[in-house]
Amino acid sequence: MQRQINFLFLALFGITSFAFGQEDENDLGTETVTVTKAYSPTISDAFKIKSFPNLNDSIVLQKKEITYNIFSVPVASTFTPAKGKASAVKKIPPPELYNSYASAGGGNPANILAKFYTSRTLDRESGYTVGLEHNSSRGDIEDTQLDNIFSRTRLDGNYKNRDRDVDWGFDIGAQHQLYNWYGLPMDVFDESTIDGIDERQNYFMAEAGGHINVADSYFKNAKLQYRRFWDVVKSGENRVIFEPGFNFELGEESLDIDLKVDYVNGKFENAPLAAPTNDMGIDYSQLQVGINPSLTMLRDDLALNLGVNLVYGLDGERSENNFYIYPAVTASYRVMDEFAIAYAGIEGDLKQNSYYGFVEENPYVSPTLTISPTDTQYDAYLGLRGQLLPNLSYNIKGSYTAENRRPLFKLNPQNASRDDEKGYNYGNSFEVFYDDIKTLGVFGELNVDVNRNFTLGINGEYYNYNTETDNPAWNLPELKASVFMDYQIGEKWYMGANLFFVGERQDVATIANASGDPQTFPATIVNLDSYFDANAHIGHRLNDQLSIFIEAANIANNNYQQWANTPVQGLQILGGATYKFDF
Repeated sequence: MQRQINFLFLALFGITSFAFGQEDENDLGTETVTVTKAYSPTISDAFKIKSFPNLNDSIVLQKKEITYNIFSVPVASTFTPAKGKASAVKKIPPPELYNSYASAGGGNPANILAKFYTSRTLDRESGYTVGLEHNSSRGDIEDTQLDNIFSRTRLDGNYKNRDRDVDWGFDIGAQHQLYNWYGLPMDVFDESTIDGIDERQNYFMAEAGGHINVADSYFKNAKLQYRRFWDVVKSGENRVIFEPGFNFELGEESLDIDLKVDYVNGKFENAPLAAPTNDMGIDYSQLQVGINPSLTMLRDDLALNLGVNLVYGLDGERSENNFYIYPAVTASYRVMDEFAIAYAGIEGDLKQNSYYGFVEENPYVSPTLTISPTDTQYDAYLGLRGQLLPNLSYNIKGSYTAENRRPLFKLNPQNASRDDEKGYNYGNSFEVFYDDIKTLGVFGELNVDVNRNFTLGINGEYYNYNTETDNPAWNLPELKASVFMDYQIGEKWYMGANLFFVGERQDVATIANASGDPQTFPATIVNLDSYFDANAHIGHRLNDQLSIFIEAANIANNNYQQWANTPVQGLQILGGATYKFDF
């Protein structure tokens, strides 16, 4: 009953409230609420419930303390461990070095080889070296009518001093060469004429020079060289070369300025063979003064050198002078890191020619030459080099060169009608013929380093010549190739070989007639066959100081002609020994 009364009371109260609410719905009024403080909630500290609450219960069991003991029984043992020793790498003893060696050998046809070298240290900063080399042959070459022995002997010495910022030194040298103008045309002269020919020629050379290199200085280096060259028929030549260099750092770039003074003068007592008499000799004097400024720029994979070569040339005998401007621009770019590096350039120079230089290239020239410089207007080239494999490198290049007064070796005319009885008057010597030549060239090479004990290389060259005179480029081959190899066979044996091929060349033979006038002498083209030559050597080290060797030259036994009418020796075998020692 009580619950019913409460329910009625609550219902009545709710209806009354609803009636009053509806009654005031249209007049709620307005009120202003002012917030005096922003809401800032806080977090109370939390209390972690203990994982193991304390229990105050009489039924909890107490753990009993346990004590452990070890019962040891001694056991007799006879094992005794060895003392420990650290592992070590087996060291190879360094090779014993000696400051001197001597080598000698002999073989057919009557060939002799001798070498000596020593290097001495005076103190921590200075030392000197001395070297002597001799090579000669007294063999008889087939199909020659004159004596063909030769001999080459050279002595060199130098002194060097090096400290922290400067190194300098000087060197001296002397040389003697014996050759014969044995390239006499076959079936032209009678026996009495041949017997009266003195075909021997001797060359002598003495030189001295010095150099200095400076670090951390605007003055970079300097070289000075003097050479005296003469022969047994009263020809003589002097040459002086002075080359200082300077370097200036310009931020990231480098400016190099190289200077050069090159002077050569000489005299041939004998007149050219085209002259009817031998009354007047030949004098020559050439002076060159040049400056070569160049700016080097390095940008990531690009290396660029921008320069110019300015040369003043003076012909003292003819009182002629000229000023030359040559390009000196080179560049290289890493296309693919070490795999492919492209390079290009265009360069030019006034090349100083000399009697000594001509003899080094062709010892059968006559002592009646005209000496003039070669004007290389430009040598433009484009190439690609790099590493195909870690042990395989390559280089290919194409070039185009324009040269004025390029020297070419050509057979001298036969002029036995002259009464001076010189041994080079019989078409058995060479003159220098100057021609303007444009040359298109292609070059390629591969080098293989199988390991540090074996290296192999091969290269080839092709040239196409266009002469101003429309003559052949006398004695210049269109094709050349070579292969070389070195192999270290274990610790005791070593060997090596080189092979080379030279293509066909052309020369011209001028035969004297009864008129005695060289202008009327008939000329015929001489075709020189291509030739292949192979050389090899093998050696054995008996101990650290003594070794023996065998060398073979012209293995194919081909009596080819490097120069017209001058065949070379056939197969040559030479054996010898080398001894190292301290001196």
